[in-house]
Formats: sequence, C-alpha cells, structure tokens
Amino acid sequence: MVFALPWIVLTALMFPLSSLAEDLGVVGKTYEIAERDLIEVMKERFRRLEQTGEMRKLEERYKAKVVEAIERPRPIPSITATQTARTYFVDPTWTLDRNVVDEKGQVLFPAGTRVNPLDYAPLTQTLLFFDQRERSQVAFAKRFLSESKSRVKPILVGGEPLKLMRQWKREVFYDQGGVLSRKFLLKQVPALITQDGNRLRVDEIRP
Repeated sequence: MVFALPWIVLTALMFPLSSLAEDLGVVGKTYEIAERDLIEVMKERFRRLEQTGEMRKLEERYKAKVVEAIERPRPIPSITATQTARTYFVDPTWTLDRNVVDEKGQVLFPAGTRVNPLDYAPLTQTLLFFDQRERSQVAFAKRFLSESKSRVKPILVGGEPLKLMRQWKREVFYDQGGVLSRKFLLKQVPALITQDGNRLRVDEIRP
C-alpha cells in the first residue's frame, strides 16, 4: 500500500488529456468580429436625425442657447450693489517671470523686471461698471454718461447688454467671466475706474 500512490500518479499522467475534454456544444449565437468605421456610424446617425426631424430641433435649441448667452450673459456672482461707498487704489505693476527677447534672441527685459502697463498704455477713459438689473444703477449710469466731460466706457456685470445698446444707441460692454472685476478687485457697483498717476483709482459709489 505504501508504493501504490506513485503508480496511481503515473497512471494519471499517462492518461490522454484529450480524453478528459468534453464537447459542450455552442452556447448562444456566434458572430463574426467586425469593427464598423466610426465615421460611417456617425454619418448614419446624422442621416437618421435628419429623417426624423431631430436634427432641426437640435439646431434650433443650439441657436436659442447661443442667443440667450449673448442677450443675457451670466451675471458676476461676487459683485453686489454698493452699500458703503469706498475708494481704493490698484497698482497694476507686475514682475516678469522670464526674459523678454527680440527676434534675434537678445534680451530686451530680463526676468525680474517690474513693469507697469500704465507707463506704456495709459487709461484715457473712465470705466463705468454697473448692473443693468437695478434701475437705480441704470439711472446713475445714464446720468453719468450724459454729464461726463471725458470718455466713458460702460461695462455691465449683470443684465442685458444688447437690449441696453438698442435703448441707448451706443456701445455697452460686458465683463465676461468677471475678468476685469477680479483685476480691479471690484466688490460693489456702480463703480468708476480712472488713472491716478501710476495707479488705478476705484470709486465704488452708492447712487
């Protein structure tokens, strides 16, 4: 009995492995592997959308969204109506983080140079920020524009710029994404921005 185990193992190894396999048949349907061209799939889908009229509906919805975004841009969430008037100054000076070179590679301004944009492009007009959704601010802006002896650039932080342009028959700009508001550290409107020496003066006004 002691020597029986090796003979059992040897017999198992000699037994044909193929005889242990069992034909289970085919489970479910089989298909040839074929990858459709992505462009053709997209074309087919567009054709289907055109046939069902869905393409025209999608185009109309897209046009409506574009018009809505232009007519009524998103208001700047961080800006509120002025509660307490204040005046502060912004220094636009910034430091170069790399060398500025000419077309020959010669250094014009080395890294570390402090640059004030007002030295090269002074602010020659007053920037007027206001929210068109508030009547008091619109009235203040209209009055300021008519009384100011200098050039004024009206900039909205909320409201409908195209509607106001049609009413006033003049250009009205919009602070898209709040880029300018952040640059000038604006928190309240209406606000006036003018140049004062080599700084920018910001007056947040309560109308």
